[in-house]
Amino acid sequence: MEKQKLPTEERFLQGPVAVVECVQEIPCNPCEAACPFGAIHVGEPITNLPVLSAEKCKGCGACVAKCPGMAIFVIDKSYSQTKGSVSFPYEYYPLPEVGSTVTVVNRQGEAVGNGKVLRVQNPVSFDHTPVVTVEVDLKLINEVRSMERRHS
Repeated sequence: MEKQKLPTEERFLQGPVAVVECVQEIPCNPCEAACPFGAIHVGEPITNLPVLSAEKCKGCGACVAKCPGMAIFVIDKSYSQTKGSVSFPYEYYPLPEVGSTVTVVNRQGEAVGNGKVLRVQNPVSFDHTPVVTVEVDLKLINEVRSMERRHS
């Protein structure tokens, strides 16, 4: 069985690419089925952790909303000289507004800085799992995994 690994720095600099941080060895493969480029492999048994072939990944994000564990993100380190973008699943309301500044958080939910909302995707095909894309300083890009929940 292949091991999960991050895309290379060279691949990160080529444009958007998925990052899989799944740690649950459970029967699950929606990410594999969602990828139109065959970049995610679970295989047999279905409890294998998903493995990303970064060279096949186009950074389309189809896998992000399909992961029930909310463990897939798209990172773009090529966005600008000083900023990058992170796309993540976000299942809270209200959804952020494009252009708004939000507090971005790490894997533990701790605030690590601010980000600007670039895009909020919520088509029917995402099955009630919106995907939010935020612009952040490149120094934060490997830490940011979500944003603080806003209460209405």
